[in-house]
Amino acid sequence: MTPRFPLAVLPTPLVEAPRLSAALGCGPLLVKRDDLVGFGVAGNKARPLEHLVGAARLAGAQVLVTGGGPGSNFCAAAALAARVAGMRCEIVLWGDPEGAPNVALARAAGACVRPTGRSDREEVDALAAERAAELTASGTPAVAVPRGGSTAVGALGFADAAAELAAQLAGRRPSAVVLPVGSGGSVAGLLAGMAECGLDVPVVGVSVSRPPESVRASVLALARECAALRGTVPPDPAQLRLVDARGPGFGRTTALEDERARLALHTEGWLLDTTYGAEAFSAAVDLLLAHPPDPVLWWHTGGTVPAVAHIETAQRGTTP
Repeated sequence: MTPRFPLAVLPTPLVEAPRLSAALGCGPLLVKRDDLVGFGVAGNKARPLEHLVGAARLAGAQVLVTGGGPGSNFCAAAALAARVAGMRCEIVLWGDPEGAPNVALARAAGACVRPTGRSDREEVDALAAERAAELTASGTPAVAVPRGGSTAVGALGFADAAAELAAQLAGRRPSAVVLPVGSGGSVAGLLAGMAECGLDVPVVGVSVSRPPESVRASVLALARECAALRGTVPPDPAQLRLVDARGPGFGRTTALEDERARLALHTEGWLLDTTYGAEAFSAAVDLLLAHPPDPVLWWHTGGTVPAVAHIETAQRGTTP
C-alpha cells in the first residue's frame, strides 16, 4: 500500500446526541464527527487525501491536478493538502467560480483554478488527466486525481476509518451506518474496511447526485479494488443499501431536510451543508423514526464552509 501523508487528527470522536434524540422522541443517534478532523475545514476529505498525497509524493509529483464544482469541499481540501505537502495544485472547475467560498479557500491555499466555462461536471476528470499529462510532458511531474478522490487508493482512507469505528463501538451494534454518496469513495472504502475487521452492519449510502442504480455498481467495484490493495476479502454486496436523496437537484435540499438541519443546529450545534450533510442526516432521522428503539450511526462528513455560506444566504432572504 502507499505511504500515508498525515493530515487528520484521528480518531475523530464518536458521540451520542441526547438533545436531538429527546426532541425527536427517538434514538439513540450515534454520530461520527469527521467535521472535527482537524485539518483546515476538510472534514472527511482529509482521509482519502492522506493516501492520495502520499501516493503522489511517492511518484515524485510536483503538481496535484483535480477537478470539481464551485462548491467542492474536496477541491479546497486538496489545494491545502498539496500546499502543506510541498506540491502545487491545479483545479479544473466546472460552473461559475465567482463568489464560491470553497474556490476562495483553494485560491488562498495557492491553487491555480482553471474554469471550464461550462456546466458539465462529467468532463472535469478527463480534463484534469489531460492537464496532468501536459505538465508531465513539459518536465513538471504531475498526477491527476478524479473528483472526490474516488480511487482505490483514496478509498483506503475510509478503510482505515472502519477499524477506527469498530474500536470505538466496543461491541455496540447500530442498526445502520448512514453517510452520503457522491463520487462513492467514502462508502466504498468503508465497505472494504468493515469486511476486513468483521464489522457486520448495513451501510446506507445516501445518493445526492446520481440514481442509486447507477451508483451501486461503481461503489462495489471500487470497494473490491480497495480490498485488493489491502489484500483482504471483498465486501458482501448485501451490506450496501442505497437511498435516493437527489430531491430538487444537486446541492439543493427539501423543506424537510432544511427543517431537520435547523433542528441539528439548535439542539446539538451541528453545521450541515446542503450538498451532503443535510440529506444524509435526514435519511438517518428517517431510520430512527421508523425504528425508534434501534440506534443509528450517522457519519458527519463536514462541509463547514458551504454550510455557513448557506446560512448567510438564507438569512439575507428571510426575517429572523
